[in-house]
Amino acid sequence: MSNLENALRELREKRSQAQIEIEKLDQIISGIESLNGTGAAVPSKTTQPKRIISAASRRKMALAQKARWASIRKQSQPVVFPTSIVSVPAKRTMSASARKKIAAAQKARWAKVKAQQKKAA
Repeated sequence: MSNLENALRELREKRSQAQIEIEKLDQIISGIESLNGTGAAVPSKTTQPKRIISAASRRKMALAQKARWASIRKQSQPVVFPTSIVSVPAKRTMSASARKKIAAAQKARWAKVKAQQKKAA
């Protein structure tokens, strides 16, 4: 029995020394990473494992959140703008004769530009 106890004690000592060695290496690596600018975080032993939430619990959480938002919406009053301040101007319409005059003037301008380009070429 003492042989097994000695072997266990030696193995435990080696394990603790290996853990100390790993911690030292982690410190050195994080120091080099901080100098390099990467700054990758080394996962610590204090991090908790990711929580697994059942579908039923997620559904309950979603319903509770919707109820919270509904109560907030119910308490808030809708924003009403005074009609005298925000007035939309009436849409203007152009007569057919005015459109024809504008179109004729534009055609004349383009004809003048094209004539000057022909002269220059």
